[in-house]
Amino acid sequence: MIYTQLFLTFFKIGLFSFGGGYAMLPLIQKEIVTNNSWLNLSQFVDVVAISQVTPGPIAINAATFVGYKMAGIFGSAAATLGVVTPSLIVVLSLTLLFLKYNTLDTVQAAFTGIRPAVVALIAAATWGIMPSSIQSVSSLAISVGAFIAIRRFHLDPIVTLLLAAGLGTVLYS
Repeated sequence: MIYTQLFLTFFKIGLFSFGGGYAMLPLIQKEIVTNNSWLNLSQFVDVVAISQVTPGPIAINAATFVGYKMAGIFGSAAATLGVVTPSLIVVLSLTLLFLKYNTLDTVQAAFTGIRPAVVALIAAATWGIMPSSIQSVSSLAISVGAFIAIRRFHLDPIVTLLLAAGLGTVLYS
């Protein structure tokens, strides 16, 4: 019974939460603290903190943690499956539609319009975080160096991040 309840609760969270982890928090809190009383508010705050410092999306981390607390490994699996299943269904449905209709001129035209918009979204995000990320000549040099390493020399992004971390440690410690 608890496995089904965990799955369905987190399925609802995954289905009705849009906008990323922080936008999901009120619904997660309502379901976990208020509706099901699985955690108290203090414990929920701990779940949010743990979810933020561990890799991965906050909803998946919270589901995994709450599921484990309530019913061990299988509870963790049920809650995690519940929160990812709605996205999986949507992505698979869109993939099937795309594969069926991707040769249509209208679909091709739509993607031709979408591609530059995606570039603009990435550029806007980059522009938005630039002031907080590049605050000195050294940070600008690391940024330009990383860009050149990836684009010109095809250096692996993970290696580039590790090198940047090393440079940051040397320059800013």
